[in-house]
Formats: sequence, C-alpha cells, structure tokens
Amino acid sequence: MMEYTLLGWPPDDPTLRLDHRQFAYAGKFVMSNTGKAVVRSTGEDAGRVGDETSGGQTAARDDVEYDTDVMAAVAFNADRNDERMLRLRYITVRSDLKGQGFGPRLAAFVASAADRRGYDRVAIAVNNPFAYEAMYKAGFEWTGHESGLAELVLERRAGARGDAGVRPDPETYRAGFERYRNRDLGDPEASFLADRVGADPPASVDVPDGSDSADPDA
Repeated sequence: MMEYTLLGWPPDDPTLRLDHRQFAYAGKFVMSNTGKAVVRSTGEDAGRVGDETSGGQTAARDDVEYDTDVMAAVAFNADRNDERMLRLRYITVRSDLKGQGFGPRLAAFVASAADRRGYDRVAIAVNNPFAYEAMYKAGFEWTGHESGLAELVLERRAGARGDAGVRPDPETYRAGFERYRNRDLGDPEASFLADRVGADPPASVDVPDGSDSADPDA
C-alpha cells in the first residue's frame, strides 16, 4: 500500500534524506528551503532503515538514516518574482519504480494542494521528453517558453481537474516535442519522440487522495 503526503510548505523547513543510489537529485531534498511531498510505502516494513527495500536494494549503513519508505518525492517553492505561482523544482522517483506513474500523480497531488492554498498556477521546467509527457499527464501544458537552461516551461492553472476541464491544445503539445527533436537527441529519447509524431496529449491522471501534514485541519 502507499500514501501521498504533503510534508510541509517552504516556511515549514521539511527535509528528506534519500539514498543517492536510488534517487536522482537526492541531495536537493536535504535542503530545507523548499516544500516537500512524497509517496510512501505503508507496508509493515515501511521506514525500516538499513533493511532491503522492495526494489531489492539496501540502504547505506554509513551512519546516514535514509527515508527508506519513500517511493517518490517532489520539492517546490514560490516563484521568486511571482508569489502567486508555485514552482515544482525537483521530482524524483525511486529507480526501480520509474514508469509506473508516480511522478505525474504526485505532481497532480501537489498542484491540487496549491490550488487550495491560493496559488494561481503551478509551473515546472523540464529538460527531457519523458518528463514533458509525464507533466502533461499531471494536467500541465507547455507555455511556449523555455527557461534560461533550455528547459521547456509547463504550467497547470488553478482549478484544473484533468479531463473534467478543457483538454490541452494538441498543436502546442506536439510543438513541445518538436523542440526536443531539434536537439538531435540519441536513444532512448529519439525513439520516444518518433513514437509521438502526430500524437494527441495523453489523458490526465486522477488526483490521488492524500494528507497534508502541514494542515492541522487535514
């Protein structure tokens, strides 16, 4: 079993210690200047530090107590120039669980919580076509802009509820993929992009139920 939990918003200084052998960007989650949300395993072995995880990997025994029950995590904070916009800074999924939809569902979970907190929109900048597709599944859409690091910037408006709202524009979706094709990427990205020629945006995932540990009324 699993649960989606918002650990805290940026003023709450939440931190995570993720095993760098299992998670990309693990070091970013030790920093306390961003809010955090996670997908956690709730099985009877969840949270046992130093034991094998469900993926057959072993947490380090070097006096670092990793959060071994975490399956996916996201870090976020308000935009530096627009406090009404929340930015997802890093999304990471445990290496043996990639491709199972945890990233899009976690992003949709945080975006829904941001709606309730009063943010107008949620944004993320992505540097590869896999993340681009995943964020479309989370209800985001490409803005037509790139960051200074040549990442494509996607946004999800407040109140967006996937298929219940307006469907994303197919031409905008395809134009984003065309930006990646122009970068002459190798496999597996090139094969993925070839499969998306002329494709329509994917269906949005449902926003999962979860808890907000920073909300005393949750």
